[in-house]
Amino acid sequence: MAALTAPASRTGTPRVLKSRTAGKLLLLALFAAVLAPWAAGHWPGAAWPHDLTVSVTKPLTSASDWVVDNRDSHPLFLYFFGYLSNAVVLAVRAVYLTLLAAGWPGVTVLGALVAWRVAGPRLAAGTAVAFLACGALGMWVATMQTLALMVVAVLASVAVGALLGLAAGLSDRMDRALRPVLDTMQVLPAFAYLLPVVLVFGIGVPAAVLATVVYAAPPMARLTALGLRGADPEVLEAVESLGATRRQRLLTARIPLARAELLLGLNQTIMMALSMAVIASVIGAGGLGDRVYQALASVDVGQALAAGIPIVLLAIVLDRVTAAAGAADDSAARPKTVGWAYALAVTVAAALAARLLGRLDWPSGWTLDIAAPVDRAVDWMTNHLYSGVPVVGGTADWAAHFTTWILDPVRGGLEWLPWWSVLLIVAALAWSIGTWRTALTAVLAMAAIGVLGVWQPALDTLSQVLAAVAVTLVLGFATGIAAARSDRVERALRPVLDVFQTMPQFVYLIPVVALFGVGRAPAVAAAVVYALPAVVRITAQGLRQVDPAALESARSLGATGRQQLWQIQLPLARRSLLLAVNQGVVLVLAVVIIGGLVGGGALGYNVVFGLAQGDLATGLVAGAAIVCLGLMLDRVTQPTERRPRKGA
Repeated sequence: MAALTAPASRTGTPRVLKSRTAGKLLLLALFAAVLAPWAAGHWPGAAWPHDLTVSVTKPLTSASDWVVDNRDSHPLFLYFFGYLSNAVVLAVRAVYLTLLAAGWPGVTVLGALVAWRVAGPRLAAGTAVAFLACGALGMWVATMQTLALMVVAVLASVAVGALLGLAAGLSDRMDRALRPVLDTMQVLPAFAYLLPVVLVFGIGVPAAVLATVVYAAPPMARLTALGLRGADPEVLEAVESLGATRRQRLLTARIPLARAELLLGLNQTIMMALSMAVIASVIGAGGLGDRVYQALASVDVGQALAAGIPIVLLAIVLDRVTAAAGAADDSAARPKTVGWAYALAVTVAAALAARLLGRLDWPSGWTLDIAAPVDRAVDWMTNHLYSGVPVVGGTADWAAHFTTWILDPVRGGLEWLPWWSVLLIVAALAWSIGTWRTALTAVLAMAAIGVLGVWQPALDTLSQVLAAVAVTLVLGFATGIAAARSDRVERALRPVLDVFQTMPQFVYLIPVVALFGVGRAPAVAAAVVYALPAVVRITAQGLRQVDPAALESARSLGATGRQQLWQIQLPLARRSLLLAVNQGVVLVLAVVIIGGLVGGGALGYNVVFGLAQGDLATGLVAGAAIVCLGLMLDRVTQPTERRPRKGA
């Protein structure tokens, strides 16, 4: 009898039943079996029931009307927002005039010497070439406008983020209170920031700077808190044993120990501020972003590229300089060739020499027009690739097929599912990789979309995100595996990924629209290109960090390269691969929303429509729905570990 029952214990059924994930899904299935018939009986149909919606249009419209009516008379606007707006304008103007007074020689020399002081001569040469390229492209004045706005916005973002991070790093209660706020600020699409800011400050530089601050401050806050909380306890204990006060411990121990995280926060804040340069141009930021936005309106790829390249160059230079500053362990590790006083003196000398020679402005004869050849190349591609290509068809045919065969069926399938079954699927996905709190958060976020009355457009957006994520993961995992297994491929991909990651989101839309036309497919294509570099990098890094001893053991047993990949590297890199999925989802969602400008429709269109028409209700409701959608997608793609029980 024992012999007969022993094999049964080795079958898969008992193991499945003992699996924690299977237990969760079984419990959820029992819950669904009880509640699903009741929900279907009370609210038949697939769409979200109208009885379960709450209209916020009236209160939001009333708030918008109150702001418009009192913007010029209420003390809050006259003595707070008015002074804040004036301070921003004066600060940006002061920085801009200083840059113009230094001229292109002074700015170029200063940038090169700062890079030399931080990272050495190689980065100094690259910085000088980057600034000279901005002038050669005919974008010097626009670059200075963008740089002035970014300097003020980054300084304000760093100040706000550092204060919030300081509070969160020193107080558990403040950390818990700020976490959902920072989550919302990072997931909320940038367009959704613009509408309330424009209502208060109007079109112009103040609105652009403050919208950028709201968007770029969260990374600084998070990394500051992380650095302060991660300080070595032994060092802090030693400082405390010497009788240091709390303030002294903060200034002499915690902040110096968090130097790497603080500089990384500065790096990420700069990157996010530059990514807002184009979006902020919609509300009057000017500079390079305005050039890109105007090119988007006329589908002028050449002009967009001419303005987009300086943004990329600025992003790469600032990224490399701040990353090099963060990589140095202490001041002794930095090059001492160039001192700050010497750099300032040489900069002043270069600016004075340029003023005396009348060379402050970039010479018009030194510009290179790349717009015309780029436009000719795009015209050739459009004429020869858009349609009529033998056998494979044109890009327009690909877009139409992708819409018909993938986007429409996915959207139709989501809309066919009853609303309660969508919530159950979300719960199952979130609970299977996390805790019941994770599942509850995801379900509540998805349900909030229905309560806001935007269930259908949210499912449309979700269908685009799912399709784009699927394509991104297939391409990203394949490319990341190739980069991890070949140093040559990794070196070849590095500059390409750098450019793709620093290119503004708007720039992707222009060539995509030129090749694929207007619709949902171009929005998905732009999202894939934007999210692909992050997936490739995280995948390659995760595979490269697999324990070499495990690979060596597999090779000693005669495992082939393919077997090592599938049986060793991919399973051991599971956490990195899930992080790649998570980041791919978040980045795809960001660009799919901007795709509302090129026919993507759904929630992205609602946000853009609300901004264009000054409709606070439409724009903010769609923005809130996007936050909920992003929160749900984050919870179902990011595993959450169970906290161990006390005493276990």
